[in-house]
Amino acid sequence: PPSDHSFPPPNIALSSEECVGTGTNVTIRCWNKPYGAAFLLHKDGRSAPIQRQDPDVGGTAAFTLFGVTPEDSGTYRCSYRPRGHPFLSSPLGDNVTLEVTPTPAPPGGPTGVEERPRAHLVTALVRGFVAALIFSLGVFFVLNARCLWMQGDESRGEEGV
Repeated sequence: PPSDHSFPPPNIALSSEECVGTGTNVTIRCWNKPYGAAFLLHKDGRSAPIQRQDPDVGGTAAFTLFGVTPEDSGTYRCSYRPRGHPFLSSPLGDNVTLEVTPTPAPPGGPTGVEERPRAHLVTALVRGFVAALIFSLGVFFVLNARCLWMQGDESRGEEGV
């Protein structure tokens, strides 16, 4: 919709620091006097708004970007559609800049996920080896005891003859 300069541009604020790590949730708040029926979040370089949000009672809309990545870095602005004027839009307001830095994977992240199955495999192999060893020793002792028992029977039989 065309921009109408008779409506003041909205205010904008970033809920966190401008520089955040990958995976962080970031909220961008937009507000104005109670003109807006709907706020639109714009990212520089994109032709269409990236999100739409109805304001709360105080006239503020909160846009949350979940699990941001470096691709979410950029400059954001808001506009709103004045109530009763569906074909008009406010001018874009001030901007906020978000910088998302790649962060090293925390434990349990991509490298941790690769390590865990390997650790489970090693644990399973060790347990399997120990179980096989115990089983083999058990069979050995049973067979050895059986042989000793049979030798004892033979030796007692020869003494009796």
